[in-house]
Amino acid sequence: MSTPLAPARPTRISLAVRDSSTMLRRNLLHARRYPSLTLNLLLTPVMLLLLFVYIFGETMSAGIGGGGADRSEYIAYLVPGVLMMTIGSTAIGTAVSVAMDMNEGIIARFRTLAIHRGSVLIGHVLGSVLQAIMSVVFVGAIGVAIGFRSTDATALEWLAAFGLLVLFTLALTWLAVGMGLVSPNAEAASNQAMPLIFLPLISSTFVPIDAMPGWFQPIAEYQPFTPAIETLRGLLLGTEIGNNGWIAIAWCLALAVLGYRWSTSKFNQDPK
Repeated sequence: MSTPLAPARPTRISLAVRDSSTMLRRNLLHARRYPSLTLNLLLTPVMLLLLFVYIFGETMSAGIGGGGADRSEYIAYLVPGVLMMTIGSTAIGTAVSVAMDMNEGIIARFRTLAIHRGSVLIGHVLGSVLQAIMSVVFVGAIGVAIGFRSTDATALEWLAAFGLLVLFTLALTWLAVGMGLVSPNAEAASNQAMPLIFLPLISSTFVPIDAMPGWFQPIAEYQPFTPAIETLRGLLLGTEIGNNGWIAIAWCLALAVLGYRWSTSKFNQDPK
């Protein structure tokens, strides 16, 4: 009689995938049980979108297209920027969630378990990326409801726009994880992550850079949000992208690598 074969031992990769999936499910369940944090973070981009369309729309549109734009054109200009702002806003929730795990001791408990060490961070990142994309879809739906249209974008441009959103989300999420790991509590994490919602306010989200004061233009231009917004705007509206696409990708890769190395370095430090 033949000897039955012993079951194959799981590989390191399969263990990492299994444990990361478990951590992803944990974070999604946590977000579903506590939806108030996500809703509060969504409130800022939604309120700004409605405020700048219905209250300041006619005034702000004076800076679009040489002053001859109407409200519908301003909506088209505004929505891509608000979508990027939504990513920055939801990333704050990632920093808060990681800080809460650190403060409550669950991360210390995970360190003692026989699980893939990196799965804890990967679960946070993947869960946060999924939540951010769903938030972008929600805000985008509101934009469509108030008049946003992207009739000139091809299927390839829509795919490129989605890829840019995911890449930008991944970069900001890794940064937010690092902020959460170095924060002593959730309040400090929220404060440290505030630049992620502040930078879109001083970018080309609401008016073109050319319409800003000369001394302020370099501040708005040389930051990660502006090239990402201009690239997304070009993909969805068919406007000129220029070098913004490559600059946006470079920013995304640089921030993702920085956030990843910062997060893993801090996470792998032995607790004091």
